[in-house]
Amino acid sequence: MKKCLVLVLFFACICHSQNKQILYGFSELPQSLLLNPGGKIDNDWYFGIPLLSHIHVNAGSSKISTYDLFEDNNVSFNDKLNRAINSLNSNDFFTANQQLEIISGGFAYGDNYEKNKYISFGLYQELDFIVYFPKDFAVLALEGNVNNTNRLFRANHLNFNAELISVLHLGFNKKVNNKFTYGFRGKIYSSVANINSTNNKGGFVTSNGENNIFRHVFDLNGGVRTSGLATLLNDDNSDVNEDFATFKKRFLLGGNLGLGFDFGLTYQINDQWYLDSSIIDVGFISHKKDVENYELNGNYVYEGVDPLFPDANGQTANTYWSEIEDEFEELFEIDSTSTKFTTIRPIKFNASLNYSFGKKKIKECNCYNEEGDYLNRIGTQLYAINRPRAPQLAFTMYYYRKLLKGLNAKATYTIDSYSFNNLGLGISSNIGGLNIYAMADNFFNYKNLYDAQSVSLQLGINYIFNKNEN
Repeated sequence: MKKCLVLVLFFACICHSQNKQILYGFSELPQSLLLNPGGKIDNDWYFGIPLLSHIHVNAGSSKISTYDLFEDNNVSFNDKLNRAINSLNSNDFFTANQQLEIISGGFAYGDNYEKNKYISFGLYQELDFIVYFPKDFAVLALEGNVNNTNRLFRANHLNFNAELISVLHLGFNKKVNNKFTYGFRGKIYSSVANINSTNNKGGFVTSNGENNIFRHVFDLNGGVRTSGLATLLNDDNSDVNEDFATFKKRFLLGGNLGLGFDFGLTYQINDQWYLDSSIIDVGFISHKKDVENYELNGNYVYEGVDPLFPDANGQTANTYWSEIEDEFEELFEIDSTSTKFTTIRPIKFNASLNYSFGKKKIKECNCYNEEGDYLNRIGTQLYAINRPRAPQLAFTMYYYRKLLKGLNAKATYTIDSYSFNNLGLGISSNIGGLNIYAMADNFFNYKNLYDAQSVSLQLGINYIFNKNEN
């Protein structure tokens, strides 16, 4: 049991919410529309290089890192493990998120030369995982129940969700006037696989027994729900090609389906100030296919094994232990069902206030180009994501700069559930119509990634035809 706990902690430590604070508002990149469908647009049309247009991975822990468990010092591993468990509580969490854009594109159109409407579309794959630290389960595994009599070990400490989906989306953006832009995006979700356990109740208590030393009382109501896993994990299904065909079918809208939408807007307060906001992934997935759930409900009392072997009726020790084993298995009878269920997508909220300044200076006249865009921008951004226990929040301050023609950079400083010193940097470069960008955060921890509580990386390649190109 202790070895299992070590593996869980190790995986959790190397595993950040889905915040993309560097990409948000980076209007030169068409992928920013996925974070705010009502954002500013700086191109006439684009297409993403398939499988390369947007690659995103991030992972994090709300309190501890891998370095806390495996630092090379004079402290024993058992002491580090005890210290880590004691420092965590049931609201601490570990998350991982990965996205891969498979295809994407967009184009501007309109009734006039300005082309004030924009259509964007695409298909991407996403893996999302969150697990809350099961504090009571960890204490029970580490210390046992003998020294914890009359303590309630709560079942709701078991709380996790993991899913693999594909998302087909179509977005619309309209610039109403020089002040106001809005947009929305419709989504069709196809779930490849899901496993979750988020509504467990009751618990386990050990007290002094009447017929034995201890009395164990279980009052449990909960379980694990899965979809898309039973077929893949079936022992009779060992054909790799068959598994690949199943994955391919589910990615192409052959899995458990759901619907969702995004909405966003931008308001230009004046020439230099503007604000924007968006709400992302308001939706659900209905799980009806390949569903297998495991439920454990009821009250159970167990007083353990009698200290003496009975010899009545010639009962042997083997028979006696077999009866005990059968009794214990009957005590925890787990029901398997195929009842359909619905999961709600993790809704995300973004809002930012931005200030642009610094016109480009023209050397010939020693004056500023009043018709051109501002070279600099600073601002703040608020991010929130709905999670099973409570929303996760992040606050970002940023500085954006147009360095050269076709070369732009954005630096961010973020305070979130993982760190108070998260420094990020993103660079976008256009070479002709080819756009290449890369973004990463938590630069303070790059000297020792094992000590980082969160890491994030985004990169991609697009072909973009900009509005200011002839």
